[in-house]
Amino acid sequence: MKNWRETESNRLDDLFDGVFSWLLEQFDPLTGGFYYARSSVLDDRFTPDIESTSQAINILRRHQLLDDMPQTMKEKMIAFFQMRQDPASGYFYDHDRNMKKDEVMVHRALYYSWNSLKRLGASPLYPLPVENQVAPDYTKSLSSYREKWDSIDLRNSWRGCDLLVSSTVYFAQMDEVTQRKYVDAFTKYLAEKQDPNTGLWGEGSLYVQISGTFKLHTFYRRYQISMPNQDRIYQTILKCLRTEEAVDMCYIRNPIDLLSYIEPNFLETELREISEITINNMKRLKQEDGAFSRELTTSPKAPNVAQVKQGEYYPNMPAAVELGLGLKEGDMNATTQATLIRKQLHHLWQIKPKPIPTNFWEGEAEGKICKQKEV
Repeated sequence: MKNWRETESNRLDDLFDGVFSWLLEQFDPLTGGFYYARSSVLDDRFTPDIESTSQAINILRRHQLLDDMPQTMKEKMIAFFQMRQDPASGYFYDHDRNMKKDEVMVHRALYYSWNSLKRLGASPLYPLPVENQVAPDYTKSLSSYREKWDSIDLRNSWRGCDLLVSSTVYFAQMDEVTQRKYVDAFTKYLAEKQDPNTGLWGEGSLYVQISGTFKLHTFYRRYQISMPNQDRIYQTILKCLRTEEAVDMCYIRNPIDLLSYIEPNFLETELREISEITINNMKRLKQEDGAFSRELTTSPKAPNVAQVKQGEYYPNMPAAVELGLGLKEGDMNATTQATLIRKQLHHLWQIKPKPIPTNFWEGEAEGKICKQKEV
C-alpha cells in the first residue's frame, strides 16, 4: 500500500505531462535561445531572451537532460549568450532597450549568463564588470555599499529584497579576501533588518514578505551561511499557506524553496498539509499547452513587473520588458519554477523523484530539432 508521499509524488508528476513537448517548441535554432511563451514564438515582435534561455537550461539540468544535449545545439546556445555580452562593460543585454532601465534585470542577466555559460562548458568572451572597472561606484567600498542598501525601499519586500540581493552579484567577481569582507558586511546588515517575530524582511502581504525573504535566502545559500530565526520563518510560512491565496507561481515556489533550505523539524501532518496545498496550487496554474503560467488568469506579458499585485505598494516601478502577449498560456518563468518545486518537494519527502518519461533528444523530439535546424 502506498504511503502519502508516494501518492503525492505521483499526483505531482502527472502535472508535468506535456512540459517537455512544450519546452522543445520554445527553442529557436537560429539564435540558440528559448522563447518565453508560445505567443512569443508566433509573434515577430518577440525574440528569445536571456532569462528564458537560462531557465530552460535549469529545466534540462534538473531532469538530467543537459549532458545529452546535441553538440550543435550546445554551440548555438553558447553563442546566444556570448553575442549578448557588451565588450565594453562586460554586462549581458537583451535587445529590448527597457531592460537596461531595470537594475534587477541587468544584474540577473549578468548572473544568469555567466552561470549558463559555465553549465554549457564555456566562458564569457570579455571581462566582467568588476574586472572592467565599470561596476557601480557603490561596489568600491563597504561604506558606499551600505549607503546603497540603505537607499532601497523595503515597503514592498519582494521588490526591495530583490534589489538588495541582486546588488551582491559583484561579490563573485572579487578576490577571496575582499569578497569575505563584503559577504560578512551584508550578513550583518540583513541581521539588523530582519523582523525577529516573523523571521521575514520588509513589508507587504505575507506572500510578498516571504517572496522577499526567498530572494535573500539565495545569498545565504550561495555563501553557505545560516539564515537567522529559521523557526520563526517556518511558523510564518505555515500561517501564510493556510490563510492566503497563491495567485502567482512565485507564491507557490518561494515557500517551498525556503523550507528546503531551512529543513525544519516537520510534524508529519504539517509536511503532508504543505505538500497537498502546494500541489493543489500548482494544478491551478497548469495550462492546456502543457506548461505552467505565472498567474491564475494569464501569463504576464512582462515578468519583470509581474510582482505588482492589485493594491500592493511597488516603489520605483521599472519599465516593462514584454516577452509575450499575456495570454492564458504557459511561460518559461513559471515552468522552471514548477520543476524546482518538484525537486524540492522530493527533497523534503526524502524520496528520489522518478524520471519523467521523455524522448527529448531522440525519436520524435530529435526529428523536431532536426527539422528546426533545416529551417
